[in-house]
Amino acid sequence: MKEIFEYIQSDYFRYYGKKVSIWKLCLTAFLAKNHCFTYSFWMRMASIKNKSIIQKIASRKSFHLSIKYGIQIPPSTSIGYGLYIGHGVGIVINPKTIIGNNCNISQFITIGSNHDTPATIGDNVYIGPSVCIVEDVKIGNNVTIGAGAVVVKDIPENATVAGVPAKVISEKEPGRYIGNRYNHCNP
Repeated sequence: MKEIFEYIQSDYFRYYGKKVSIWKLCLTAFLAKNHCFTYSFWMRMASIKNKSIIQKIASRKSFHLSIKYGIQIPPSTSIGYGLYIGHGVGIVINPKTIIGNNCNISQFITIGSNHDTPATIGDNVYIGPSVCIVEDVKIGNNVTIGAGAVVVKDIPENATVAGVPAKVISEKEPGRYIGNRYNHCNP
């Protein structure tokens, strides 16, 4: 359970830029001040492995919010620390997708697969609005995927891609990424 709250704490930090107590995390989620953080909170709580009463309540709440906002991120999806959902509506992610740390997800995105082999997404990735990521692609660290892109091939680290199909339009110098990172090793 402690690990789940570390994930939630890192998500909260991405939204509000500060660390708070477990009670403040829960209060923020219950008051639904930010529906994207609230969704993330309940999705993380529903991912608790044991079948406790908390997990059952969280699963029902997560399901309800999925319908309300049109966000389909199964609790079983492997998502690293610091998930940020920018405008939470119209998001569909395959449950076998792997998402790294400090990733931004925008509205109307689909990460899917017809063959049960969805994408693996690195750390510090920004996925713009209306992006489709199709099948078994590997997206490197520090990648920016522009709005409306359709990703069907692997993307190298430090790249910015756009278009249909997505193509590299620029590359950042390795090691030059500076962002608002959450130190997930020491929450």
